[in-house]
Amino acid sequence: MSRIGKMPIAIPAGVTVSVAENNKVTVKGPKGTLERVLHEAMIIKVEGNEVTVSRPNDLKLMKSLHGLTRTLIHNMIVGVTEGYSKTLEVNGTGYRAAKSGKELTLTLGYSHPVIMIDPEGIETTLDGANKIIVKGIDKEKVGQYAAEIRGKRGPEPYKGKGIKYDTEVIRRKAGKTGKK
Repeated sequence: MSRIGKMPIAIPAGVTVSVAENNKVTVKGPKGTLERVLHEAMIIKVEGNEVTVSRPNDLKLMKSLHGLTRTLIHNMIVGVTEGYSKTLEVNGTGYRAAKSGKELTLTLGYSHPVIMIDPEGIETTLDGANKIIVKGIDKEKVGQYAAEIRGKRGPEPYKGKGIKYDTEVIRRKAGKTGKK
């Protein structure tokens, strides 16, 4: 039995979970509504203030989907109650971020500024000129947009310039050495 998949998911107060045909799970909470169609073979039951996920048989595919399905539903519930956020740091001389409306303008040493528009359901805020906070209720979209921002200029190992996650540690390399 999947250790993660067999754990029931507690539904907090103010959150409603409903399962429609084809395993379409809808989670409504104080921060918004999330919908997701999960694998039709998984058995999802809402009983009282708990959601349980079970699998029909012990095939390898079903075992792998069991824990995944439970985690996806749990992430939806956490998203509509607390939300998710990722923090990015912009490091480097002349590297900065600016925000106007839904546009995030990044100056990253290119000949032109990089302009990114916040996708639906995602909000970016700035903490100073070098910290970008990406917030939203969908964990997958928050992580994807943060990765896209980081991808515009990833951190390099010599001077540490670029965009990195606040928890990320860059392995630094030694520069050139003189002639002998």
